[in-house]
Amino acid sequence: MFKKLPAVGMLTGITAALAVQIKKTDTTMLYKFAAYLFITAFTTSAFAQTISVDGEVTHPLKLSAADIDRMPQTEVTATDRDGKLHHYSGVAVTTILQQAGVTLGVQLRGENMSKYLLVKSGDGYEVLFSLAELDSAFTNRVVILAGKVDGQPLPDGKGPFRIIVPGEKKPARWIWEVTAMTIRFAKE
Repeated sequence: MFKKLPAVGMLTGITAALAVQIKKTDTTMLYKFAAYLFITAFTTSAFAQTISVDGEVTHPLKLSAADIDRMPQTEVTATDRDGKLHHYSGVAVTTILQQAGVTLGVQLRGENMSKYLLVKSGDGYEVLFSLAELDSAFTNRVVILAGKVDGQPLPDGKGPFRIIVPGEKKPARWIWEVTAMTIRFAKE
């Protein structure tokens, strides 16, 4: 009478017990419950791995983990909060900004020098960079959107993406769980 549903395999602990109890009373309700859990898990995971790039851009982007993995990868070695040297790999932030059509290079002059990048985290934390801080025409430092540390995916609570800023004395702008990058003009 009881057939194992693919989505039920995702259920564990108390949730599984609840599902069995529901199964005993109403098969339709179990299917709805399992579908709800499957959809919730799928959409939460998808949103967690999507980064929007918007604001003063010519091509707004919604980047998935797969999109970011297809971009040229960069590696940096830097000291994290723990005081230890770590090897990070990911995409140069300027590569993402160029894809979005952000003003960089020879166009970054005059009023465009007042543009900045605001990076947002899933927990509400935000950090700011002037575009000149990121542009290779102004600096040798490469700020990256990292997906790996020491060859491994970033741990839960710090990934799937994190900004790494080599050479800063304090890693206060090494924002975790990046969800958005917005380009704006500074205004008085």
